[in-house]
Amino acid sequence: MTKNISAALPLLTRMNTILEQSKEDNDRQFVTALGRGLTLLSAFEHHDQLSHQQLCQMTTLPKATITRLIHTLMTLGFLRITEYGQYQLGSSAVRLSATAWSRHDMVAAAEPLLRQFASSNEVSVNLATEVEGEMRYHACCRSPARLSVNLQVGSAVPVARTAIGRAFYAASSPARQAIIDSNLKEHLSTEDYNHAQSALSKAAEHYKAYGYTVSDGEFSTDILAVAVGVFDVATGQYAYSLNASVPRANWDADNYALTMVAKLQVLADKIGRSA
Repeated sequence: MTKNISAALPLLTRMNTILEQSKEDNDRQFVTALGRGLTLLSAFEHHDQLSHQQLCQMTTLPKATITRLIHTLMTLGFLRITEYGQYQLGSSAVRLSATAWSRHDMVAAAEPLLRQFASSNEVSVNLATEVEGEMRYHACCRSPARLSVNLQVGSAVPVARTAIGRAFYAASSPARQAIIDSNLKEHLSTEDYNHAQSALSKAAEHYKAYGYTVSDGEFSTDILAVAVGVFDVATGQYAYSLNASVPRANWDADNYALTMVAKLQVLADKIGRSA
């Protein structure tokens, strides 16, 4: 019966329905405790932080059960507690989701589009997502022009100092932004974290106004890059960001943006609809 539940429903609604159906069906193969734990995690689909009381209300699970589930999920790193006493998704949840994104059909579908784009526009173009405070590259196509940094699949670059990282942050939901902030705070010194926050805040404002982010020699003094978010229509989320980079000596930043951003946005739309 559970397989007929519509995927269009909110995740928490689907999970609660499945729990009820398994109980009604007396499904002895269904592990209720595991189902409850995953139901609790699903409550964070559209929320950055939730209190103990909110989790009780949203999941309709008993208070004592919520307490035990929170303890278990925190121990395993799937939840963390904030300085204000609320809960949010932890690093284990983020790493698991990042692995899922990396294996998503979108990457395979994107690769021929990236190759064609790189060849037609004589740029290097890359697809990446955030993992533990860094942008992890999942697809790369290099420009014929020689660049000072040779990035490949699996390479990681800073979120705040790169166009691709800034675009991912700017396009992400508030809940995902909070997770990125938490990851940066965990992995950076206080001074570097403050610089990162300032850069990301400015990038988010620029993205809201113009629809792209830019890095003009900030990650590598020889590279100019613009980037946009990639919206996955299958999941309704920004799964990746996409950049196009060239040697700085060949372009003025403003002219490069005028030339490349609209093309990059079209490419991002194609990739988001391709999986």
